[in-house]
Amino acid sequence: MPAEKRPAPALEAPYDELLDWARGAYGVVFEPLCIDDVRLEVLQIADMVAHLDHLAAAAHGEGVELPLWSRVWPASLLTSHFLRRLPPQPGRPLLEVGAGVGVCGLFAAAFGHEALITDVNPDALRFARINVLHNGLGDRAAVARANFAGDVLPRRFARIVGAEVLYLEPLHAPLLAFLKAHLAAGPESEAILSCNYLRDPKAFLNLAARDFAIATATLGCKSAAPEPGQPAEHHLINIHRLKVRHA
Repeated sequence: MPAEKRPAPALEAPYDELLDWARGAYGVVFEPLCIDDVRLEVLQIADMVAHLDHLAAAAHGEGVELPLWSRVWPASLLTSHFLRRLPPQPGRPLLEVGAGVGVCGLFAAAFGHEALITDVNPDALRFARINVLHNGLGDRAAVARANFAGDVLPRRFARIVGAEVLYLEPLHAPLLAFLKAHLAAGPESEAILSCNYLRDPKAFLNLAARDFAIATATLGCKSAAPEPGQPAEHHLINIHRLKVRHA
């Protein structure tokens, strides 16, 4: 069970200070993730059940905010696999929104892209920053706070990536406005948004079709059996590639 949360360090704090905080606040472990020949180690909560029990006990009957940002979602891995196909664009960074621990941005950087990893949760950003430093990606990946539901960033991006960011319908219109405001001009600029095949958001696609040309691909994978004798899990996701029509 994690200890009581200590004061959180600044996002720009040294690696050792960030990792010491994460160990004390959450109880963490680095888990290996592989795509083809690229292997990264991503910080995870070591015992999620114990951590949730700790949150529930500390809440004293009040609602508990689940740390959904800390999970490595299958859509993040499959989207990262898709990014492997895309050539890096020197001087034109990729932006990951709703990044959680930053899986897509981390792999993008490992594949040679420049990446800006963003989220609104401060602890998610600290986990992402630890992951950048732990994997030696600080020369190609940066971490910053950004809320795609309303923030305006000082630059535009050739690619904007988001895995499992379409599950809340009230955020659809703000997300589309953010994409229009932050995609760079040019026919190669695009947003790459992915979600579980069974939760594919038709409402979002109908809204997006007013301003974007949309191409959809379905990717799947089979995960290793979680326990001996248990069946492997199958995952399907849809990847939607959005390009502004006037581009």
